[in-house]
Amino acid sequence: MTADLDPRLLRAFLAVAEEVHFTRAAARLYVAQQALSRDVRRLERELGAELFVRTTRQVTLTADGARLVPYARRVLQAQEELLAVFGQARALLVDVNSPGLGTPRRVLHRARALAPEHELMARYESGLTGAAGEIVAGRLDASFGRFAGLDPALRAGLDHQPVRYEPMAILLPEDDPLAESDRVPLAALAGRTVYAGAGNARTPEWTDLAHRLFEGRGITVDAPAPLAVGDEEFRRIMAKTRTPVLVVIDFPAMPGTVLRPLIDPVPLSPVSLVWRKGLVHPAFDALRRAAAEVAAEEGWLRRPSDGWIPAIDSATMAPRN
Repeated sequence: MTADLDPRLLRAFLAVAEEVHFTRAAARLYVAQQALSRDVRRLERELGAELFVRTTRQVTLTADGARLVPYARRVLQAQEELLAVFGQARALLVDVNSPGLGTPRRVLHRARALAPEHELMARYESGLTGAAGEIVAGRLDASFGRFAGLDPALRAGLDHQPVRYEPMAILLPEDDPLAESDRVPLAALAGRTVYAGAGNARTPEWTDLAHRLFEGRGITVDAPAPLAVGDEEFRRIMAKTRTPVLVVIDFPAMPGTVLRPLIDPVPLSPVSLVWRKGLVHPAFDALRRAAAEVAAEEGWLRRPSDGWIPAIDSATMAPRN
């Protein structure tokens, strides 16, 4: 028997023992059934005991399985008590990129409703790359964004959960000719320059996404420029340069501008919940559950037939076992 036993394996075992059904237990834990089965098999190997008798019709506890149940409950209860004590010492710090963005705001709002006894505090790092460095350093707990766009060295210390294929849009001066249309075909931007955060060290994953989208379509990513901070400065720069800005469909309203969805194809921003590997916090399960619930309710992970994402993102956004 191993000297170290992952509490996650005991949680998987107890869910199956109480539900007497792998599919229901997987749904209860918000994991894939294959992943749950794998954890149970790993626990059986580590304990050197068969815990369940499985047939095509039913699952039943063995004698060893029944003997393990009270121990598993005591261990998990002790873990919950320990985490609750230390969790009160600080809030779970969640980066939501910038005020007003719909996806992270809605997930955080649901997580707070699921875990009202804990504090989930919003932070604004304005870009996943910037947030990821803070997460790895332990100064931030979680963030949202394009996981495949991170440097591999950063990804090595992180884990993620796909949340949304978010349609992309173009932010235009309100008197731009394209503003007269309800939707803007990508071909209509041919020959134009579009701002996509080039030069912002906190958002290279977004600029990379823009380059991949515009490649072969005659659209140029605007040269690096200082970041406009605040509505007033944003409005001034937009009025001066009249450069369209690549954004997501839930981008907050800005004075003097209009937002138009992009089509033909519909470009998608792949959004994941991202956290440091090994993160332990009593509110973290609520955050992951909130992301799964809102994504399911809104159909956020249903990729439209005319949707576009880079090939590099397809693997990271695929359902995880």
